[in-house]
Amino acid sequence: MKKGICIGSIPGGSTEARFKLAKEAGFDGVEIGTLGNDDDRHQTKEIATQHGLEVFSVMNSKHWGSPLSDEDADVRADSRAGMLDSIATATAVGADTVLLVPAVVNDKTSYEDAYQRSQAEIHKLIPEAKAKDITIALENVWNKFLLSPIEFCRYLDEFESETVTAYFDVGNIVLYGYPQHWIRSLGSRISKVHVKGFNATESRFTYLIEDCTINWNAVMEAFEDIGYDDYMTAELPVDGDNPEGRVHSISDDMSRIIAGTV
Repeated sequence: MKKGICIGSIPGGSTEARFKLAKEAGFDGVEIGTLGNDDDRHQTKEIATQHGLEVFSVMNSKHWGSPLSDEDADVRADSRAGMLDSIATATAVGADTVLLVPAVVNDKTSYEDAYQRSQAEIHKLIPEAKAKDITIALENVWNKFLLSPIEFCRYLDEFESETVTAYFDVGNIVLYGYPQHWIRSLGSRISKVHVKGFNATESRFTYLIEDCTINWNAVMEAFEDIGYDDYMTAELPVDGDNPEGRVHSISDDMSRIIAGTV
């Protein structure tokens, strides 16, 4: 299994500084956000290559502010445009995945509308993603949507396309489920994984091991059972007290988790 880290989890005043630190800390790759122009995309790819890192995934930037489930067709069109920018970014930097939050349920958008609208909009994106050999990976987040593994599987399967997969976030599930159960249910639908810690007793996010109640050994057993061997990516805040040291400790914690020695 490869170790990745989100670019927002790495301190530094430039992409160069962040990638250098990620490599020094022992990461194999970095997940970036959507880049708006070809110059930034090509420069990012060059910096990653210089440091021997993969840019393996792009986190879409429009799915919260302009969700695909919005009642306004113009908002949904803006969201699709953001996804097309993300797909173009992924193509330029050599990533194989774009992370997408598929829908947001709120006081104006019902569960049923979110389900139907988001599926319809994602269907429109599949041809471009498939043509560029990019996976659209849907993440489980606190969006009041896809609240059981059975439903998540159904939602994905209804696309009838290998282009649409799950981006499973271990820490996000703990508030209302057990990650090892979700992993076995989703199985081969999982194409990428985020990790963060969570303390279920206190209902708060943590770093990966300290104050964390996740049974990481059970999580890794589940990943082994489904044959998952792609990126595990840390999505954690920058530590204001020890920014660079924390990146190294995150990498060390991930090595322990992957080895099943937590």
